[in-house]
Amino acid sequence: MREVVFRVLSERPGHLEAQAETLPIRISAPTLEELQHEAHEALIEYMGAAHCTVRVRDRSSHSAAAIGSLPAPRPLAAASR
Repeated sequence: MREVVFRVLSERPGHLEAQAETLPIRISAPTLEELQHEAHEALIEYMGAAHCTVRVRDRSSHSAAAIGSLPAPRPLAAASR
C-alpha cells in the first residue's frame, strides 16, 4: 500500500489548500473533512484503481502525526460504467 501525504499550505476561515508532497496534486476545500474527501477524489483521478492511504498534515507540523488518515476507495468495477 502506498501512502500519499498532503501538507496544508494555506488555512483561512472557510478555505484550506493542500499540496501532495510526492505528486503534482493541489486541492482546496472549506473544511478538513472536505479536504480529505477532495484528496481521495484527486488520487482516484490521478492514479486510477491504485489503493493508497491519505494523510493530511498541518503545514506547521514537522512530526509524522497525521490530522487524518483514510484508505482511498477502490473505483467501481468497469462493468458499472
